[in-house]
Amino acid sequence: MARLAAAEGRIRLATSSHTPLVRMVLAIIRDYPQRTVLGLVLMGSQAFFYNAIFFTYALVLTQFYGVPSSSVGWYILPFALGNFCGPLLLGPLFDRIGRKPMIASTYAISGVLLAVVGHLFNVGAVDAAQLTLCWTGIFFFASAAASAAYLTVSESFPIEARALAIAFFYSVGTALGGVVSPWLFGTLIGSGERGTVFNGYLLGAGLMVAAALTELAIGVKAERQPLESVARPISAIGD
Repeated sequence: MARLAAAEGRIRLATSSHTPLVRMVLAIIRDYPQRTVLGLVLMGSQAFFYNAIFFTYALVLTQFYGVPSSSVGWYILPFALGNFCGPLLLGPLFDRIGRKPMIASTYAISGVLLAVVGHLFNVGAVDAAQLTLCWTGIFFFASAAASAAYLTVSESFPIEARALAIAFFYSVGTALGGVVSPWLFGTLIGSGERGTVFNGYLLGAGLMVAAALTELAIGVKAERQPLESVARPISAIGD
């Protein structure tokens, strides 16, 4: 079997027509259990966060602020601005400062701000326009955090399993956060009680802060490193 030297000249790879699917799954779950936990926590919490706010905001506007359904789109539009600017402006810092501090900080800031803004919503201190501006600011950080979750699961596993890792964590994370969150918040908003919705926001905030702590505990320092040194390729056969 032919041998190929990796780019840095230390890792030698065995050529093969394919890598067995079972081996790739084991590389994700068995070989890197902490990274698997990290990926699930990051992906699940950001999915819950996004669905808790973004996909239920139209219900909040119509239920609590009397915004006509035909005007909801104008309130949703600023979300796109926050989502675009966050990764664009904060993205370079993930390499400059480092993965762990930036992922942990963006998750923590998003969680804390969600709790604060949720409280303002609960006590009726913000109108629809002000609440939209608050969410736009929160999503500036949350969009960078969510992008970092995808980045983490794409670079934390062997090169042969990275595509499978993204698909796996996206599907499981979406199931955990993306399915439960809309149902839960639809029920909470349907109650017509601001305090009930606020409890849901607190849950989302807690998940984001827990994700930040998880990142600090077991996060991967992948900045400015060859990906083959972050996770040894499955086909590596020696140094």
